[in-house]
Amino acid sequence: MSSTSSAAGIRARVATVLAGVLLMALPGTPVAAAPAIADPAAPAQPGPPHIVGEQTVPAYSYADAIRESVWVQTRADTDGDGVRDRVAVDLVRPREAAAAGIRVPVIMDASPYYLCCGRGNESERKTYDAAGVIAKAPLFYDNYFVPRGYAFAAVDLAGTARSTGCEDVGGRAEVGSATAVVDWLNGRANAFTADGQPVRAEWSTGRVGMIGKSWDGSVANGVAATGVPGLATIVPISAISSWYDYQRYQGVLRAADYPGYLHSYVNGRGDEACAQVLARLRTDSAEETGDYNAYWAQRDYRPAAGRVRASVFVAHGVNDLNVTTNQFARWWQELAEQGVPRKLWLHQAGHEDPFDVRRAEWVATLHSWFDYWLQGLRNGIMDEPRVDLETAPGVWTTQRDWPATGTRKVRVALGAGDGVTGTLGGRGARPGQERSYVDGSLTESALVAEPSTAAAGRLVFLSGALTAPVRISGSASVRLRIRVDRPTTELTARLVDYGTAERIQYGSSEGVRTLATESCWGAATAADDACYRDTEEITAVTDHAVLTRGWLDAAHHRSLRFSSPLRPDRWYTVTVPLNAYDAVLPAGHLLGLVLGQSDPEFTETDDQDATVRVDLGRSELILPLVGRAGLPRVDVAPPVVTAPPAQPAPARTGPWDNRQLP
Repeated sequence: MSSTSSAAGIRARVATVLAGVLLMALPGTPVAAAPAIADPAAPAQPGPPHIVGEQTVPAYSYADAIRESVWVQTRADTDGDGVRDRVAVDLVRPREAAAAGIRVPVIMDASPYYLCCGRGNESERKTYDAAGVIAKAPLFYDNYFVPRGYAFAAVDLAGTARSTGCEDVGGRAEVGSATAVVDWLNGRANAFTADGQPVRAEWSTGRVGMIGKSWDGSVANGVAATGVPGLATIVPISAISSWYDYQRYQGVLRAADYPGYLHSYVNGRGDEACAQVLARLRTDSAEETGDYNAYWAQRDYRPAAGRVRASVFVAHGVNDLNVTTNQFARWWQELAEQGVPRKLWLHQAGHEDPFDVRRAEWVATLHSWFDYWLQGLRNGIMDEPRVDLETAPGVWTTQRDWPATGTRKVRVALGAGDGVTGTLGGRGARPGQERSYVDGSLTESALVAEPSTAAAGRLVFLSGALTAPVRISGSASVRLRIRVDRPTTELTARLVDYGTAERIQYGSSEGVRTLATESCWGAATAADDACYRDTEEITAVTDHAVLTRGWLDAAHHRSLRFSSPLRPDRWYTVTVPLNAYDAVLPAGHLLGLVLGQSDPEFTETDDQDATVRVDLGRSELILPLVGRAGLPRVDVAPPVVTAPPAQPAPARTGPWDNRQLP
């Protein structure tokens, strides 16, 4: 073990112990620290009714819960009206606990989606009664946890729904609007009722756990990166940790006007109120350059991992094409280096909540996690393996950490093969042996189909048939020595598993099917029944699958902060990073590396029609492999692979639009 990893491990253990001590010591906690010397004759002091042993139980009425709205004042005036922004917070909390003077912690989901678009698989929106009081909060968090001694806070981010201000899409105003709510729950910020009366959160212990999928989880990451006191834990699900990496792929534009699109989609104000903010988003994001600048640095939470005081429970799908896997993987790595207490769930579906993948186990784990970090209950969850991993459809395992213990970086040489299909493994080509390809703007289906057949617009390299299972765990990359006859071009790379297997079908459905049956998760009212349609993973037996992808604007090969146009008479060494992945390739399968250029289904670029020459002997694939198994040696001709021909590309009547909602 290196000294760095050893120190990180020590910090993690110390942080876990200190966090537990602080949880027990904070004022208002419903669990009192034990006295140094107990009197056996003294009667036992009763605890709050929602705690039995080391677990919370449903002890309070959900139907009779206190439902109220407050508007928390932030530090910003984003709409420039001379008044600081106020964010709407809809609260549900146990009435009996309030009557007994029992303070409760808060589970909080801060979202831009509550009224515009909805949350969860069934796109639930907030609903209100005739007096404007919250009647239904989306998702099951309030139904399940309020009877167990928690409050739930559904926060409308600045500029959305019933909040004032303007949305700045991952920026300081957005993060600050959620941070202000944590401050209010700890007595450090002001809040008001609808009629302007000041209101304090005297019922709160001050301990807050943030949770949310996609944009909501991204906000949780951003708030944790501020180090705000009182935020005890976050549960980011399919969440963004760098907005640059969400809207740019290593200098390549994902889609035009993405910041403006996201702002306008969730904007809860009139167009004129936020026109200046929208204009700044479009200008400062520097779409014309693709550079990482001050705008993007403000929306990159990873460098601030050292400020994180909260524990972090990450959940993500390894086949998420919306919020790609590097978002969790790089955040996870930064948190690990800082010794942040953490936990990870990885499933094989796409942009999905674990509630719709492994429902009962997810709710039980979430319950234990919040009980530990918000209620101070010693339930053993931090003694369990850190990672839950879906290795095949419906097959789960646990492991100590991620990437898997024993992962090593393996350099895999590229060979010329038979002149049509190159090889992966073995001695590889001699330096100076070249292959070239012309940009074909191919769809992914065309890129990876029939790898043993010549096709313009790509280069394909195949391993031999695997003699033993091979596991990839972590982030691969492709190091290329290239010459390009244009100032730049998009470079793309894909790892493909060629071999028959049952796989999650994670395309437009995200790999999950909604069923006709339903199950209920918590208490109910007439307005909110806590019942949700059941789901199942969608699988099919296929003969190949793309594992992971990577993109690079070649002119950004030196730095993402500036471009360096390529000269046609020079060779350049560039690295195309691939998204993090975890998979086991069975014996008999082949691993393929497919190189392309412009990628219309995933990105948008005007730099097309370039010819790229690749020096195979000075290029390589770098794989994160677990254990000693590697790729079989292939020195001359690659195996012949018969795969279905490419499917016709989708009809294209105008520019591609790759914008999605996080």
